[in-house]
Amino acid sequence: MSDQTTGQAPDGESNVPHPTDEAGIQAAVEAALAAIEAAGDLNELKEARLAHTGEKSALSLANRQIGKLDKSEKAVAGKLVGSARGRVNKALAARTTVLEEAEAARILIEETVDVTAAARRRSVGARHPLSVLQDRVADIFVGMGWEIAEGPEVESEWFNFDALNFKPDHPAREMQDTFFIEPADAHLVLRTHTSPVQVRSMLEREVPVYVLCPGRTFRTDELDATHTPVFHQFEGLAVDKGLTMADLRGTLEHFARQMFGEEAQIRLRPAYFPFTEPSAELDIWHPGAKGGPRWIEWGGCGMVNPNVLRAAGIDPEEYSGFAFGMGIERTLMFRNDVPDMHDMIEGDVRFSQHFGMEI
Repeated sequence: MSDQTTGQAPDGESNVPHPTDEAGIQAAVEAALAAIEAAGDLNELKEARLAHTGEKSALSLANRQIGKLDKSEKAVAGKLVGSARGRVNKALAARTTVLEEAEAARILIEETVDVTAAARRRSVGARHPLSVLQDRVADIFVGMGWEIAEGPEVESEWFNFDALNFKPDHPAREMQDTFFIEPADAHLVLRTHTSPVQVRSMLEREVPVYVLCPGRTFRTDELDATHTPVFHQFEGLAVDKGLTMADLRGTLEHFARQMFGEEAQIRLRPAYFPFTEPSAELDIWHPGAKGGPRWIEWGGCGMVNPNVLRAAGIDPEEYSGFAFGMGIERTLMFRNDVPDMHDMIEGDVRFSQHFGMEI
């Protein structure tokens, strides 16, 4: 039976309520609301947001435990934790509005402008770090002889799910994960990953195929410190005769060292994805991580499922393939010590300037 009094968070974190512990969840919500209300300016509010909605917060860690619960407990836990996180996000939004208005009033009073003074020259703009990182990833794979492939962001359900071996009842098809385009009988979605580009590449190209598929994707996640409903991925696909997991590992090791230095290492842990078999979670040993070298979960990978090859008209008896995928935002977060997803999407030029004025 589940322990509903103490809870146990992943990686040994303590003092995390069990996702079905109503009193514990309520206490976490009250602590978050108190911290939000106590924030006297936007910087203090940002600290409260990281502490109570970040990936190490009590509510986030409790939410992470839901997947390990018995089926009978998941619905109760999901409703309890989801409602709690909703209350906290609503309080954050309300407090943000109050503090932004106070900040605007302060600026009007304190930062008067001399309209007779000469105008200041505008500083040169900067490319967004996500664009710079995406181009760097593309350059690495182009240097390995791969092609860059792109596809539409409004995608057919067949390309987004069916061709990738997602069964009709797969949870990823549900409204809580996917943006569906009206009318429903058009069977169009905002793509949830860039994997459809892999299928299109296999249909459009003759084998062997070596493509990297970067681009923007969409899922119905709430915006918080570590999630955003619009994010970027880069996925790789190789289809050729005789490819094995050894080829996949060698490719990813080379890529990791190009991104993080020669001391970087990778490890593969068994996992499940509909479109690969066998499948693995990819971890990277990041020697320059904030707080010291450590293993960090980076993405997923595996050998292309024969059903996916057949959907693209490729004989799995003659050809094999491997595929992998990572998030660009997540890569930027742990590669460059960016703690909050909000910084990447708020459009503050100072964030881009911190990474250098690359035009």
